[in-house]
Amino acid sequence: MGVDILNESGVPADERELSALASYCLTSLRIHPQSELSIRLVDVGAMEALHVRYLDEPGPTDVLSFPMDELRPGSDDEPSEEGLLGDVVLCPQVAASQAAEAGHPVGAELAMLTVHGILHLLGFDHAEPEEKAQMFGLQGELLAGWHAATEQASP
Repeated sequence: MGVDILNESGVPADERELSALASYCLTSLRIHPQSELSIRLVDVGAMEALHVRYLDEPGPTDVLSFPMDELRPGSDDEPSEEGLLGDVVLCPQVAASQAAEAGHPVGAELAMLTVHGILHLLGFDHAEPEEKAQMFGLQGELLAGWHAATEQASP
C-alpha cells in the first residue's frame, strides 16, 4: 500500500501514525495492496483557497478529498482494483480548533479526519441520513479497530 504524506502546513504532525492509520483503513476495506493514496497537510490559507476553488464555499475547512480512480472497497473474496485512490487534504490548524472544542487531542481529530477523507475517496457520503449513518458508522468502526490494534502492539 503506497501512502505518501506531505506536510506543508508548518505544524508538526505525527506523519508516521497518519500513514499507518491510512494503511490500516485501506487494508481493512480490502483496497488492492498496490493502490496509492496521498495525504497532504496544508495551512489555513491553502485550505481556504482549495475550499473556495473546488466547493465554492468561503473560509477554510478541516478535510477535503479528491478521488482519482473511483475505487470502491473490496470484498472478503477479492480486493478492489489496483489504482490511484486520490488525495486527502487536511488542515491541522482547523483540526486543532475543532479538537479544542471537542475536548480531545489534535492527533485524535487528525486521525478522524484522515479516515473521513479516505471514506469520501471510496465513494461514501453523508448528504442523506442513511448515507451519514453508514459512513459515520464505518468511520467509528475503523477508528475503534485502529485503536485496538495499536493498543495490542504497545508493550
